[in-house]
Amino acid sequence: MDSSLPSSAAGMTPAIERLLTDLVAAAKQCFQDALRSIILFGSGAEGRLRATSDLNLLFALRRFDKPQVDAFREPLRVANVAARASVMFVLESELPAAAEAFAVKFDDIGRRRRVLYGDDVIATLTTSRAAKKQKLVQILLNLTLRLRERYAAVSLREEQLAVVIAEAAGPLRSAAATLLELEGRAIASPKEALEAVAAAGGTGWSEAVAAISTARQSQSLPAGAAAPVLFELMALAEALRLRTERLA
Repeated sequence: MDSSLPSSAAGMTPAIERLLTDLVAAAKQCFQDALRSIILFGSGAEGRLRATSDLNLLFALRRFDKPQVDAFREPLRVANVAARASVMFVLESELPAAAEAFAVKFDDIGRRRRVLYGDDVIATLTTSRAAKKQKLVQILLNLTLRLRERYAAVSLREEQLAVVIAEAAGPLRSAAATLLELEGRAIASPKEALEAVAAAGGTGWSEAVAAISTARQSQSLPAGAAAPVLFELMALAEALRLRTERLA
């Protein structure tokens, strides 16, 4: 498959398109026959990258050899600095176990992905309902604890708290999508899934979820807004966790 991503198809800026093309070319050169697949996932695959977004990639490898990885370090460093590129290196033999161990993440990869090179190693993966439920509870509890810590650590600077709110988008959206899937409800996208579950909680949650998009786009919120939004998001995460725990 062609390693370039037309901006009209993927919503990429020309700079990000070039960066991905260069990174895929470097990976092919460095890993050679050890490279089975490169998959872009998350907001980048949707063409919804924001200033706070990571450029998430999965490399499926046949082996993880030190000389090949060492050769790839500099291209990866450049991509990380330029676009917050982050690579998950998974051996092809590990994929079924990884999908079960990281069920919510692989659920999200399954929903939002673009194959940049090789075959679609995600298409045939399956995860159990029990694994999704267990991992979802863990993710939501971990998010709640992390948001509490971040509030205590950085809330004197509202601009820093706005970044924390923006970074909560990914885990909250993927959690909402997986929860609705477990409940047997159709979802259009993780973003719309979070909006749907927030609407069930009333105006406060819906406004907090809307503020996430504002924080992602501008890395700021109106004066005095960040702390109340963060507390609403903590309450939302806790409610989603309790709702997950009640599932059969």
